[in-house]
Amino acid sequence: MTERGAGDLQRSLDQLVIGPSAMTLDANGLLIRVDEVTVPWPSRLRGEIRISFDAMQQQHFTLDRDALHHWWPIAPLAHASVKMMQPELRWQGHAYLDSNWGSVALEDTFERWDWSRARLSNGSALVLYAPEPIAGNADILALQFKPNKDPQAVDQGQLSTLPTTPIWRIHRATQADRGSQPKVHKTLEDTPFYARSILQTQLLGETSLAVHESLSLTRFRQPWVHMLLPFRMPRRAKQRQVDATVDAAE
Repeated sequence: MTERGAGDLQRSLDQLVIGPSAMTLDANGLLIRVDEVTVPWPSRLRGEIRISFDAMQQQHFTLDRDALHHWWPIAPLAHASVKMMQPELRWQGHAYLDSNWGSVALEDTFERWDWSRARLSNGSALVLYAPEPIAGNADILALQFKPNKDPQAVDQGQLSTLPTTPIWRIHRATQADRGSQPKVHKTLEDTPFYARSILQTQLLGETSLAVHESLSLTRFRQPWVHMLLPFRMPRRAKQRQVDATVDAAE
């Protein structure tokens, strides 16, 4: 998550290079090469992530009624293979790839949102996207993705409130089958404005685990949160000094 200047950016139709790291699209999917320094405790992070998928979804969706923000579920049914050299770790499993873009800042349009993705036993994926705009009503997306088929809208179920995150008290909620009550299986990331969790939930009549995220843009707008960002997203000028220090230690 290092912030870098324009001179460290290169991009083409099938490649994005940011500093020493890069993403390349090829016939097998997306190859991500990582070469970074961790924060807040400096150590080298090197490795490759292969996201494999048969075809890209072509349809994208608007997240607000003024069509200022868009979401593209590029590969909702994918496979990840992770091979890290530093630290030496390897694993593989189900994966998901998407993209968001907009013409104005997210915090100018939304108060918050909840998003989740679950892989079902029939090989499909169910994605729930519930943005809450500053003005107007929310339009919830509930889409089922099946191999080689267009996404299908499904029953949104009912809204269930989840416990706030244990440290930063981020509000969490999700849609689930009517009459069911999702539970937080594990909190993976708990930050001042963002949370990522694993939920045990019931969707389309099936009990499953779902990856879930909550984004609080009301919290993000606070000046004290902006002051904390450099500790998780260091600037490039500082990163050069850290690179040299870490390389010397190795």
